[in-house]
Order: sequence, then C-alpha cells, then structure tokens
Amino acid sequence: MKVKVKKLDGRAILPTYGSAGAAGADLYALLGGDITIGAGETALIGTGLALEIPEGYVGLVYARSGLATKRGLAPANKVGVIDSDYRGELKVALYNQSSEAQTVATGERIAQLVIAPYLTADYEEADELTDSKRGAGGFGSTGK
Repeated sequence: MKVKVKKLDGRAILPTYGSAGAAGADLYALLGGDITIGAGETALIGTGLALEIPEGYVGLVYARSGLATKRGLAPANKVGVIDSDYRGELKVALYNQSSEAQTVATGERIAQLVIAPYLTADYEEADELTDSKRGAGGFGSTGK
C-alpha cells in the first residue's frame, strides 16, 4: 500500500520501519531545538509531515515501547487517530509519565504509526438488544 507523505519542512524524516516484521513505522520529532517535558506534563511534538491516508484506512499513533518503559514518554491520548481526510501536520501529544523531566531532540523517534483498515457502522436505535452470555458485565467481570 502506498501512503503519500508531504514534507512540510525539509528537515522532516519520513516514517521508517525498524524491522521487516514491524507493524508500526517510527515517527520522528521535528523541533526548533530540544524540548524538555516536565514530570506529569504534555508537549505537542510536530513531525513536519502531512499524510494522505487512503479512504477506508486510519492512522493509529501508538507509544514506542522502549521510550515508554525506559523514559516514561508516551502519547497523552494513549492512541492517536488520524482520519483519512485529515491533511494537517501529524503531531504527537507526548506525555511524561515519569517522575523526572525528559528532553526530546529533533530526529528522535517519538511514537509509531500503524495504518489499519476500519469499518464505518450505521448506528440504529433499538429498544432491545440480543442477550449474550456475558450480558452487561464489564471492567473485569470475566476474571483476571
């Protein structure tokens, strides 16, 4: 699948896959200079890229496992959703969940992008729903 990417800044780095089997492509920070994110704070980090995601697909922005576990930096919204009709700059709201300030530099890998198909549902109001074995049980009702 081809996804068109427009560099909004010549310094921007196109998404790259870390291995042949990687589902997520790394996204790179594009900043005017290093930025420090205080403990418990969020910073909006640009990538300098705009995407043309094909219709019927969505871009999902996830944490990079190493960045999240070693430095406590992960997307503030947990999973970012990039709709196929969005053409603005791809930015990552990076949240510092650690107890120490963390510095991010231009060119650093800050998140990963997964392109996935999706279905659009037609929501129909109903007076009753079909019974299921689980029923209304949620939030841990099926056990550990």
